Amino acid sequence: MRTKRTPAPQPDSGSDVVLPRRIHLVPLDNIAGFDVRPGLYETNGATAIPGGVNFTVHSHGATSIELLLFHREQDEPFAVLPFPEHYRIGNVYSMIVFKLDIEEFEYAYRVDGPYEPEQGLIFDNTRYLLDPYAKAVTGQSAWGNTTPYGQHYKARVVKDDFDWGKMASPLIPTEDLIIYELHVRGFTKDGSSGVEHPGTFAGLMEKLDYLQDLGVNAIELMPIFEFDEMLDYREFNGQKLYNYWGYNTVSFFAPNTSYTASSEYNREGNELKRLIKACNERGIEVYLDVVFNHTAEGNEMGPFFSFKGFDNNIYYLLTPEGYYYNFSGCGNTLNCNHPIVHQMIMDCLRYWVTTYRVDGFRFDLASILGRDEKGAPMVSPPLLRAMAFDPILGDVKLIAEAWDAGGLYQVGTFPAWNRWIEWNGRYRDDLRRYIKGDQGMAQAAALRMAGSRDIYDPAARHNASVNFLTCHDGFTLHDLFAYNQKHNEKNGWNNTDGANDNNSWNCGVEGETNDPEINALRQRMTRNAFALLMCSRGIPMFLAGDEFGNTQFGNNNAYCQDNITSWLDWSLLEKNQGLYRFFRYMIRFRKEHKVVRTDMSGGACGFPDVSFHGVAPWREQFDPHDHYVGVMFSGAERNVGPQIVYVASNSYWGQLDAALPQLPASMRWECVVNTWDEEQHTWMVDGNCFTIGPRSVMVFRAK
Repeated sequence: MRTKRTPAPQPDSGSDVVLPRRIHLVPLDNIAGFDVRPGLYETNGATAIPGGVNFTVHSHGATSIELLLFHREQDEPFAVLPFPEHYRIGNVYSMIVFKLDIEEFEYAYRVDGPYEPEQGLIFDNTRYLLDPYAKAVTGQSAWGNTTPYGQHYKARVVKDDFDWGKMASPLIPTEDLIIYELHVRGFTKDGSSGVEHPGTFAGLMEKLDYLQDLGVNAIELMPIFEFDEMLDYREFNGQKLYNYWGYNTVSFFAPNTSYTASSEYNREGNELKRLIKACNERGIEVYLDVVFNHTAEGNEMGPFFSFKGFDNNIYYLLTPEGYYYNFSGCGNTLNCNHPIVHQMIMDCLRYWVTTYRVDGFRFDLASILGRDEKGAPMVSPPLLRAMAFDPILGDVKLIAEAWDAGGLYQVGTFPAWNRWIEWNGRYRDDLRRYIKGDQGMAQAAALRMAGSRDIYDPAARHNASVNFLTCHDGFTLHDLFAYNQKHNEKNGWNNTDGANDNNSWNCGVEGETNDPEINALRQRMTRNAFALLMCSRGIPMFLAGDEFGNTQFGNNNAYCQDNITSWLDWSLLEKNQGLYRFFRYMIRFRKEHKVVRTDMSGGACGFPDVSFHGVAPWREQFDPHDHYVGVMFSGAERNVGPQIVYVASNSYWGQLDAALPQLPASMRWECVVNTWDEEQHTWMVDGNCFTIGPRSVMVFRAK
């Protein structure tokens, strides 16, 4: 006969974790005055549960770990709880601490172990260590806090109770994307932005109607993981210089608290979630620029606040002597394909997708993610492969910056599994040179506009190219046609930093000028560049502010400029309304003509899918002296019929007479874009011949 057992108490409906039914049947221990018991070993980080908090952390080389509890914003712990040896399974330490209110404490760890630097072991039990899985970080919450970086970072426990409602991701096909790269702080920090909460997620949300009107459908946010803007802080000529861009991660699971308009104690991330929800409701996807190639801990001389203290020889690539490899150019390199680091990165990506509903990731210096534990490139990197096939990541965009600072350049050869797409650095370089009139660039320009088929096999890597002419790293589009040379003197390095191969042209005068002819030429060159970007196969991306002629005054490496150099000057929107209208027009044109975006059916009306043309129709190969390129796209869309678009570009300094391909008798050519004019008007072509102005672009479609 079976006896009836009383059910164990069940978790309340608002808890984050479901506890085992027998949890309260285990006798409790008492440490430092707290009731504790072994925890949930597979739940990394600190998690609120009914009656307390679960703390789980791991270290391969540690001999002991202590949990430190702090009152909010205090530097000394009010309790120290060593993990008992029997609370350890394998290399995982886990403990539930009961009767803890998550709003009344912050936490960190101390880890002890061997100190053998030549073996990469540098355990130091005097250091306060930030949880690698911390969901919110304290110690650098106010932007520009001059407290020495790395001092006593602590973590908070986050209550995830955000209501997403019935929101679904837009799931925009890759060929339909128009990506807009922006810096959260710089986008609205200047007073000209007119927002109530400048420099924050909330400030960006105030500009969503503007972005929707512009027509972009994906925003790529420069780093928003918790980073240390005070890393390498200095003053030069009275100007405060910060690590403004944010490519120096402190915590991979925590949003940057200085990007919020108000304090979000234990609800960190809600403002960002509201932003993402508002974007998705408008049909705009949100991508994060993520930095898994290095951390803010730097090299041997850098700070020591997290990964160095848990397992330095696992988290970082080390030389045989125990020094840091520097394939990132920032002091250290994460050991991405070590199983422990691999797992952390995958956990991180899944967390941002499930908890924040992020639609995609752009991976900074992504080639590092394909290096082995000795730093050598791998043929089939486990981490990249895992991302490509992970079920949770199945719908998100994976965008690689397919090179690193160690000399590895993989544009077109990045391990992709037909899943990854790439920043196409060759598109940027070749189109820049062609647009400014360099000799011998016509063939390369035609290939880039046709989707870089010489780089990406259309059968194996469909829509793999992210086409861009500008991004955060380099000149703005305005500066591309206003400066021959970089002007980074305000960075304090005697203008030695930043790239020298800008492929720019100042149109006759270096920097700003009042000459109306030069300014008109610069505006036309900007229109040329954007027209070609919008009329190229692949995924277009451009830099925030390009649509109204924003300038960085010739600085092509504004990583440290937290001022008007990097902030958008929204007063230029009114000054350059014509340019803004042209950007809107070209974005709308791209959306209305699928044949420009992707191969629809292999051609139409007897024309191939893509064909090249000179001033006379049908040109397979261009000569070195050619400055005219015609690219024609054709295809048939179900229920729409045939689409034929011809893009004519003249990078020559004189006008040219050209001819369009002969259309079927029932069709005529219509001109829909002419960058020679600021305002766009459509007109029917009389026959097949036309004249294209010097340094200009025209677009025709068949009617």
